[in-house]
Amino acid sequence: MTQTTTFTAFRDGRIVASGALPDVAVAVSEMQAPALIFCDVTGQVVDLDLRGTQDEIRTRHAAAPRAPGRPKLGVTAKEVTLLPRHWDWLAQQKGGASATLRRLVEEARRADTDPQPARIDAAYRVMSHLAGDLPRFEEASRALYAHDRPTMIAAMQDWPPAIADHVEWMLDLRPN
Repeated sequence: MTQTTTFTAFRDGRIVASGALPDVAVAVSEMQAPALIFCDVTGQVVDLDLRGTQDEIRTRHAAAPRAPGRPKLGVTAKEVTLLPRHWDWLAQQKGGASATLRRLVEEARRADTDPQPARIDAAYRVMSHLAGDLPRFEEASRALYAHDRPTMIAAMQDWPPAIADHVEWMLDLRPN
């Protein structure tokens, strides 16, 4: 996750906090009531350790230090697993393996016309946690995956507004 990743906490169908993870963690701890916290990029539920003072909570949930790489450029080192023939081909490319992989990824991103399947999956995760038992959930889910926004919005009309609005907002997020 990047430094711009935001998180949203829900309680009883309402948003109770949204923003950077340390801020959301502190806000939820002050409520002294359970809340579901989601990563806005992945839609995953986030389990937070809310013990201690506000400063301790904020420090615990602050961004982790960056991995090795070229931090000034935002480059981070991660493992890539390829077959030997792939490594052989990469080694023959101008600029080496890393430059070639970056170039291939950028070309694929430019050519991608799919409406961001990761965003759709993330929105579905949030929908299923918060609205799985609400009226017309299945219809809204089918419309989500069919890229039929008007039908999805119509199916969500009787849901708590914060849930429906958040799902729509998640679909409009730009990739990090």
